[in-house]
Amino acid sequence: MAGSSSHSVLADLPQPAPLLAGRARMAWLAALVFLCAVVPVLNLATPAGSVFHISDFMVALVGKIMCYAICALAMDLIWGYTGILSLGHGLFFALGGYAMGMYLMREIGLDGNYKSALPDFMVFLDWKTLPWHWALSHSLLAALLLIVLVPGLVALVFGYFAFRSRIKGVYFSIITQALTFAAMLLF
Repeated sequence: MAGSSSHSVLADLPQPAPLLAGRARMAWLAALVFLCAVVPVLNLATPAGSVFHISDFMVALVGKIMCYAICALAMDLIWGYTGILSLGHGLFFALGGYAMGMYLMREIGLDGNYKSALPDFMVFLDWKTLPWHWALSHSLLAALLLIVLVPGLVALVFGYFAFRSRIKGVYFSIITQALTFAAMLLF
């Protein structure tokens, strides 16, 4: 090839500068921590018509955005950095959401439509007692442990068998999708 050299065009490109360096990063982090501490206090201290009051809609919207951001980060970690396409993230996210939902349904308690210690849908379905897997949903700490441990244990068991068998590529994607579908049929 005429005129070729060992000199690469990519070698001439400057290295990208970090988004925030040193003090600027610390300033942004301090501002973020300050906002996370002050916004809930302002929301409790201000009336509903105030400019500083955050509506329930906005709280729900920010919560949804944060949930989608967590899912996107998980996909970026597994697919972007390792190159493994996993279609099972929905299952792990749903298991954590189900654990939190169990706690929230128990928290409604006597304030529900049926005024029962059981969640409303269980009273509607004429259940007399809580299922065995709802036993640890009585406290926030136990629910937070369930949110982390249940999806983590399912992922550990699945990952052990999948990676022990050296499943790669599209086969791994198909198996994770099948696992998600099987869990959907189970629940």
